Amino acid sequence: MNQFWKEKSFEQMSHEEWESLCDGCAKCCLIKLRDSKTKTVKFTNVVCRYLDLQTCHCSDYPNRHENVPECIFLTPELARHLDWLPKTCAYRLVADGKDLPWWHPLKTGDPNSARKAGGTVYGKVVSESEVDDADLEDMVVNWFE
Repeated sequence: MNQFWKEKSFEQMSHEEWESLCDGCAKCCLIKLRDSKTKTVKFTNVVCRYLDLQTCHCSDYPNRHENVPECIFLTPELARHLDWLPKTCAYRLVADGKDLPWWHPLKTGDPNSARKAGGTVYGKVVSESEVDDADLEDMVVNWFE
């Protein structure tokens, strides 16, 4: 098995390698609230309206930044410095010099292994199209920290 994430820096990875680091957890698609005083980030169980709740993949990935301008465009620099990337995020792990978890699709060869291992938001979230913005504070969760 080619473990390119152990051998290459982010900058040396091909576009395909970079994209394949994503395990499909969809945790980056969670609506986040940042406390203006403490600057801490709280996650809600509400996801972007473009997330397919069955597959945990963006329903319009090629156009995600046009559809949702605030959608993260993850770069190597951001992967190294974002304070809210989940501890299990492959980009964060690789940036920190760590290996991928056993259930990562690059290790298992199964694109659904993260979901099967419970590492995704599948079954735990609702779409923002179903939630009033005023209710977001009541939807804060900490089930993946």
